Amino acid sequence: MSDLFQLTGRNVIVTGAGGYRLRMLPRLLVVSVGTQIALLLAKAGANLLLSDASAEALCSLKETFEMHGPQQGMVLYKICDVAREDEVESLVKRFDEHGGVDVMFNNAGVFPSSDGDAVEVSQEAWDLTYNVNIKGTWHGCKHAVLSMRRHGKTKGSVINTSSIVGLIGSATAQLAYTTSKGAIIAMTRELAIVHAREGIRFNALCPGPLNTPLMQDYLGAESARRARREVHLPQGRFGEPIEQAAVALFLASDASSFVNAQELVVDGGLTKVGGPSTPFRVQDLF
Repeated sequence: MSDLFQLTGRNVIVTGAGGYRLRMLPRLLVVSVGTQIALLLAKAGANLLLSDASAEALCSLKETFEMHGPQQGMVLYKICDVAREDEVESLVKRFDEHGGVDVMFNNAGVFPSSDGDAVEVSQEAWDLTYNVNIKGTWHGCKHAVLSMRRHGKTKGSVINTSSIVGLIGSATAQLAYTTSKGAIIAMTRELAIVHAREGIRFNALCPGPLNTPLMQDYLGAESARRARREVHLPQGRFGEPIEQAAVALFLASDASSFVNAQELVVDGGLTKVGGPSTPFRVQDLF
């Protein structure tokens, strides 16, 4: 049964794989979602090509793998701005000498601070979000399909990172970001249908609030700020990056061979219930 989740010999690309910080909490390693996904896919035996637009983030990622990454498949690193199609094409072709891409994880995305409502959102924020989140995802999908065709693949998996806000909207004003995540869901569904007969599956990963370094910094040490958010989560806590990574592994592996055109929601039940819940300490689980 465990062989269904193995990725030995599979070539996997993860964009937005770098995390801007690595930190330790009691008995927990807190990293970005992209980094945690990369670590888990490596543990499953995948050959990885990890990209980020930031050289600093890639350097930090490499250090993380040297400290915590399993030594099974090869791990390659490449700077890539997904908004530039030529850079995405170059990224994907990096695997040509190794048999082409088997799994493409379009995880790169931005959330500009100047996002807002219909009036507040800046033109710069709108354009940046469109170029990275929507066009960047399309670039990854396009060149993954071309690679799979080029190498005669009869099966492949493309995973696109969306968000629950793409399904239900956001309680805070973030028009550009929410619009982009809804577009990614629509794009994923369309591509899944038109490429299904080629054996290429497309699915969208839709996380809820996650305990990432970015979220930690945003919440800071203010327990009241955290409590105001946790009270709306049915399980009383934020999700952990490893919990989203586990779903990404499922979608990348043969365990999900008949899962296509789906929005995989990883939110602890948030989208299904509106009432508050009693806060719960994630440390109690470990």
